[in-house]
Amino acid sequence: MNAILETRALSKRYGATLALNNVDLTLPKGKIVGLLGPNGSGKTTLLNLVCGTMRPDAGKIVFDGRDITGVSAVKRASWIGRVFQDPMMGTAGNLWIEENLSLALRRGKKRGLKWQITGDERKFFREQLARLDLGLEDRMTTKVKLLSGGQRQALTLLMATLSRPKLLLLDEHTAALDPKTALKVLALSDQIVEESKLTTLMVTHNMRDAIRHGNRLVMMNESRIALDIAGEE
Repeated sequence: MNAILETRALSKRYGATLALNNVDLTLPKGKIVGLLGPNGSGKTTLLNLVCGTMRPDAGKIVFDGRDITGVSAVKRASWIGRVFQDPMMGTAGNLWIEENLSLALRRGKKRGLKWQITGDERKFFREQLARLDLGLEDRMTTKVKLLSGGQRQALTLLMATLSRPKLLLLDEHTAALDPKTALKVLALSDQIVEESKLTTLMVTHNMRDAIRHGNRLVMMNESRIALDIAGEE
């Protein structure tokens, strides 16, 4: 199997609490996996370990055939994109839309103290923003903090996928949105994932969304994987 991500006997404690207990998970390239489970089951801890914002107490993380267990979150950022539940995370509110996109485009790459947005980049940003169908391509010098929650989450999704990561992590990315906006962001997620053929791990509390938008379902309970099914199952 051609896997993009493997976790092997992954474990993590917070003091006396076992947050992740000996978790083995394999994600083949090109699959969209729904990750479900009650609060405290270990879903977000698993994503944090994959991103590198936390280190496991035991186990190994293999990404595209390479052991990245000790690799920093900064280096992983060029391979792994993430959209958080909170629309305020993942963007810099005091920067313009185009400045946020420029930072996302350069994520994981070396850059000097000075940087500027080129004409070609600005044209590219306008084209990408137009795909969102939110009119943001005409507001590129608007500060992100002035956007609505839905606009900001759509922008965060675009930023997370701008440099074509090998893995996209969606961490309950529609949970804080109203139902109408959530449907729009989910449809946009499907569009971007399909066009870029992104391997995706989507954390959600909604089994219907997991089944509708994914082709495999993984359910966690009490810090372990309790169910892992795909296809007609």
